[in-house]
Parts: sequence; structure tokens; C-alpha cells
Amino acid sequence: MLQALIIAAGFGSRLASLSPSKPLTPIAGVPLIELGVRQAAAAGVGRVVVVTGHEAGRLEAFLPVLAQRAGVEIIPERLADWSRPNGWSVMAGAARIPGDYLLMMADHIFAAPILQRLAGEGSALRGVTLAIDRRIASPLIDPDDATWVETTAQGQIRAIGKTIPRYDAVDCGAFLATPELAEAIGAAVAAGKVGSLSDGMQALADKGRAATMDVGDGAQAWWMDVDDPRAHAIAEVEAPRYLPAIYGALSPQG
Repeated sequence: MLQALIIAAGFGSRLASLSPSKPLTPIAGVPLIELGVRQAAAAGVGRVVVVTGHEAGRLEAFLPVLAQRAGVEIIPERLADWSRPNGWSVMAGAARIPGDYLLMMADHIFAAPILQRLAGEGSALRGVTLAIDRRIASPLIDPDDATWVETTAQGQIRAIGKTIPRYDAVDCGAFLATPELAEAIGAAVAAGKVGSLSDGMQALADKGRAATMDVGDGAQAWWMDVDDPRAHAIAEVEAPRYLPAIYGALSPQG
């Protein structure tokens, strides 16, 4: 059974004016965390680990309700120090998952084909596969917040980070991860790094173990990072259009 790990521990300061909990922020009436869980289920996931932190009690109280109505097992994993970089959330959540898993950020939403394709990208030659978008000038991307990716001619990751000098793609916030990813983050921490997800990704890239999947173009390649009020306003309009299977089956939850 395919499993997923959703990172939902951070403060979400840029959306705080709209909601005290970023994962529970509604997009056209459906909370972000529900969109993430339902998108994972549509990709074949039967069990989801959600790493909680800021406003953990509020989010954890919602998860059993969501599990019942989405038909997916949801396991909360609370991160004691949620101010740490996101790699700590990956390590905490991955400890609850044997084998490979879809890794998603709670504030990223995707057209269904992206996660469905990503779920089939597993290979013994890869420690992790990252969904990337080569449309780096897209108005949906916030260049001040994006994580950029430099790739090789073979589609492997050469460099990844928010401040790398050269890049040809942007990180979409969805990964097919193996246990190697959490191990790489832990090794980076032991070597003195802060423990970001990018630290682990770069370590795997340096070993030739970090691959990419280009999301392509058109409606099937739509995705968003809903990180601030501007992005939220766009998502309110576009999410029902690009996620018809979810919105068509649901009444707004508020």
C-alpha cells in the first residue's frame, strides 16, 4: 500500500491574517489539508502521516473527521519544536512509514495527474524523485519564496535551494521519497547543517540519487503553493477548476 507524508507543522506567518492554522485554511470552502489528503488518495495512497506542530491540537482534532469522510487512514505525528527547518518534519514523519512514500507540503495543491504520475516514478536507481516545473517565469510562482532546482541533461538534480545562482526549474513541493531521504537529512544534521529538506536533497543529488519528474504544461500540470493572501485569492478561483474531482464531489466545508 502506497503511503504519504504531509508536512503541516510550520507557523504559516504569511497566511496568518486569514487563518490561525495554515493547513486548515479553506480554499473555496475546502481546507488545504483536506485537499492534500484527497489528492494523495486519488494517487493511490491508503495511509497518510501528517506531521503537526503549530496549532497542533486544532489540526489533530480535525484529522479523524477527515479520515472518515475521505476514507483514508490518517496518523498524526506531532513535532515538539516546530520552529525547526522542514527536514526535521520529514525525519519525524518518515519514522512512521516503512518503505517509500509520497512527500507533500500541506500548502501545495496539484492537478491530479501530477501526483498520479509521481507515484509511479519509483526505481532502485533513485533515492528520491522531485516534481519540478520548468516554467520558471510563471506568474503563479513567488520568486522570493521558491525553491529553485538546477538539473543535469539527464534530469538529475545538480543543485537545489532558495539562493542557488543557476537554475532551470522550480521545486513543486511533491516528492516520491525512499528511506534514503530521511537518512540523508539526518547525516546532514550530524555534519552541522540546520536540517532543511534541501540539505537532504542536495546530499542525495551529490551522490547521483536525486531525480526529477517534469510536470509538463497545460491543465494537467497545474499546481500552486498557497503561501500568502495573493496566492490564496488565486487558488480560491482556480482550485475548483483544476481539481474538479474533489470539488465536484464535495459541498463546501467552511
